Amino acid sequence: MKLPKFIRNNLILKITSLNSLVVGARLLMSLVVQKLLAEYTGQAGIAKVGQLRNISSILMSLTSLGTFNGVVKYVSEYKSDQKNLLKLFSTLYVFSFTASVVLFFILFFGASYFSHKLFLSDTYAVVFKLMAVAVPFISMNRIFSGVINGISDYKKHTKIEFISHFLAAVLLLVSLYFYSLKGVLVAIALTPIIQFAVLIIIFGKLLKDYVDFKSITFKIPFLKQLLGFTAMSFVATVLSNYVEIDLRTLILDRISEAEAGSWTAMNSISKIYMQFLIAIFSLYILPKYATINTSFEFRIEIKKIYTSLVPLVFIGMVLVYVLRNVLIEVIFTDAFMGMAILFKWQLAGDFVRFIANVLSYQFLAKKQIKYFVSTQLIGLAMYYVFGRYYLSSFGTEGVVMALFVSNLIYLGIVFFVLRNTFFGKNRDI
Repeated sequence: MKLPKFIRNNLILKITSLNSLVVGARLLMSLVVQKLLAEYTGQAGIAKVGQLRNISSILMSLTSLGTFNGVVKYVSEYKSDQKNLLKLFSTLYVFSFTASVVLFFILFFGASYFSHKLFLSDTYAVVFKLMAVAVPFISMNRIFSGVINGISDYKKHTKIEFISHFLAAVLLLVSLYFYSLKGVLVAIALTPIIQFAVLIIIFGKLLKDYVDFKSITFKIPFLKQLLGFTAMSFVATVLSNYVEIDLRTLILDRISEAEAGSWTAMNSISKIYMQFLIAIFSLYILPKYATINTSFEFRIEIKKIYTSLVPLVFIGMVLVYVLRNVLIEVIFTDAFMGMAILFKWQLAGDFVRFIANVLSYQFLAKKQIKYFVSTQLIGLAMYYVFGRYYLSSFGTEGVVMALFVSNLIYLGIVFFVLRNTFFGKNRDI
């Protein structure tokens, strides 16, 4: 299908539109999966699935020591520099091997502990043992995905995303049919293996042009350059997912498992529509920012991104809000209808976060570690503190209110840090 000319001439819209086709297909798959999960496992099952998905997100960061954005940045900079690419991937090999071995032993031998901690039962220990086996695949998948994003090969990225999510959805539904909730959790644990297989089949040949596997050594010449990304990922991914796990557990303890499931369901819907935007950050924004060297260039790019995407994002979120009751009925069941009150705060919080992230990715692109880590930490701390405080006064709705308030604070802090880039004379950045 040929895209309209105004989209073909705008790379941001071109990537977004192609990505939207894939995300749209993923949305349909997610609708089916979420509907069946809600019907067969209820709110309690949705809460358990949320716990495990948070753990999976944490592992995505830890298995490669949080170097995904570093891979995107340096691959985009050294596409034609085989010497530096070899240094980069040698360091990544050491990082990946070390993290995979450590995490395998922690997950495999601590399976009963994690099962009891997250699910209040030893029943799901086998899930964590399977996750331990999947750890190397998670690591390699994350690193090679960084290469795809670094060279901005959005066509292969969309193809990989579609096929891998389709196969993962099939596995999950088959597991749900035969083994109920435990089967679903096992399917989630095994999904990284499927994703890696699809990535290698589609991207394997081209990958060899950037990664000289035979010449990779067990050395860390890029240690200094990548450690900063490790610190940034630890805050952005590991701590944020930990906070989500803790808040869900708090809702479960103070209110009910059903409320924890409704809050998790709201997060699931948020993650579904935010998928339309996430790819643009790693496929376009991060590589583009890495090549920008002056404040004037940055202002021009920010204006371009905002004028291209913000109206679309706003309209999309308004539609989600208007159709919230329909979405709940379609995606979940009538038992989840109480979550409708959460939509306005979740959507407002996500919209503010999108605006803030367009700015804050400058910290990642320029490896401004102290700015990225400090702003993220403040935002997370505000979310956690307000979440616990508002939970006591407003129940589950208070946690989502806290998301909106903390994201407003985060946006204000990011804008303050970048004020000299937005105003005044042109300068190097």
